[in-house]
Amino acid sequence: MTTAILTISQMKKNTRKIRTATLPQIDWQRLCYVGIFMCAALLLLYIYQINILTGDSYKLSTYKKTADQVSKENDKLEISFAESSFLGGIVSKAEAMNLKKVVSVKYIEVLDPSLANAK
Repeated sequence: MTTAILTISQMKKNTRKIRTATLPQIDWQRLCYVGIFMCAALLLLYIYQINILTGDSYKLSTYKKTADQVSKENDKLEISFAESSFLGGIVSKAEAMNLKKVVSVKYIEVLDPSLANAK
């Protein structure tokens, strides 16, 4: 029991030594001005970022259109190269053999299927 009384008496001595803590005075007017300034600065930063993002997206769409045009032109050039290398040789050989382009096609009607029956 004596230890309990000693501990309680020591606690009472310690509580007497504790003083109330004083909080610093806050200048609410300056705090509001700082808050408004920070909001305005963040709004301007947001507007700047959206502007940059919009410009980059416009550039990206322009580059995509240019890439599509270049791709179509490349396909046309590949086709013309293939025609000039392969068909150009065929056309020159046909002209060398005095072959001419067909203007009209006429069909002959066969009444008797004699060729199909011949074995």
